[in-house]
Amino acid sequence: MITGNNRVVEHDGRQYHLQVEDLGDASQQFEIRVYDGGTVLWQKRVSYDDVVEPDMSRPALEHAVRAKMDKMLLTVEAGIQKGKIG
Repeated sequence: MITGNNRVVEHDGRQYHLQVEDLGDASQQFEIRVYDGGTVLWQKRVSYDDVVEPDMSRPALEHAVRAKMDKMLLTVEAGIQKGKIG
C-alpha cells in the first residue's frame, strides 16, 4: 500500500481539501476525494493496473503509482480552479 497525499486548494475564497489514498495492491486502485468543511463534494476511484508490469520491483511500482496519483491531483485541482468541482 502506498502512502496517500493531501493538499489544500483555494478557490473563490474557499478552501478545498484534496485527499488521495491507495486502496491496496489487490484492487490496484486509488481513491481521490474533494472535501469542503469535512463534507465530501466529489470522489472517484482510479485504476492503476495500466502502470503495473509483470515482475515490477516494489520501488518502481510505487514510483509509477505515485506519479499517476500526482497527475490526478493536478487534474482535480485544475477542475476546482475552473469551477467544475465545488
